[in-house]
Amino acid sequence: MPSTWSGAASSSSSAGGGSFEAYFQRWIARQEQFLYELVAARDSSSGSENNLRDLIARVRAHYLEYYEEKSRMTNGNVFLMFSPNWFTPLERSFLWIAGFKPGLACRLVISAVDDLTDEQKERVRQLSHDTKRQEKLLNDEIAKIQESLAAPPLIDSARILGRQPQPFQREIEEADTVIEPLKYAMQDVLNDADRLRTRTAEKVVDILNPIQSVRFFAAAADLQMRLRTIGLQKEADRANVTATNGW
Repeated sequence: MPSTWSGAASSSSSAGGGSFEAYFQRWIARQEQFLYELVAARDSSSGSENNLRDLIARVRAHYLEYYEEKSRMTNGNVFLMFSPNWFTPLERSFLWIAGFKPGLACRLVISAVDDLTDEQKERVRQLSHDTKRQEKLLNDEIAKIQESLAAPPLIDSARILGRQPQPFQREIEEADTVIEPLKYAMQDVLNDADRLRTRTAEKVVDILNPIQSVRFFAAAADLQMRLRTIGLQKEADRANVTATNGW
């Protein structure tokens, strides 16, 4: 994880047990509280720069804690991270390598910060260009992993295990030998994607002044909470229809 964020990080609230889903529910509740603080600071004309910097530091620590916990979970079960059941289907439709696309940070800056100087605009433009290039490299890595899923050794192992209700230890060990490299490859690309996400956000904050950073973080949190609210409502509506029709 980027060292510039590490000083403000707190220990993970789910350390020592508990599922990532339970951790995420607690994290998203705190994220909603941060959104209220960010919006209040954004709309206030009386906040001091020190107060703004303190809020930004706490928000950054909040995100860092999430990525630290996510990394721990990735090392335990990377396959679950690529199909996270703690997100709604709507939220999952926006995921890119188990998270938001790093370039989104640059687009949020352009839409949420309306007083960028010419120099800041150029730095954001360059950051967007560099981030897109890194995203393409990671897309290429994901494509290689997807191609490996159709490789004969993996398919043969799946067929062997699928034909035997109680596979022999040798078959299980052979399947593990094939799956292990895939698991590590997915861990690597996910960790690289998360590093790109945090690094891009760091660079955005370096470009912006404190009140601009508050606007940026407020826009990011607002987008996340809106997607979640809409996604949960769609799930509730679907459940109501199912219950009404007796399906």
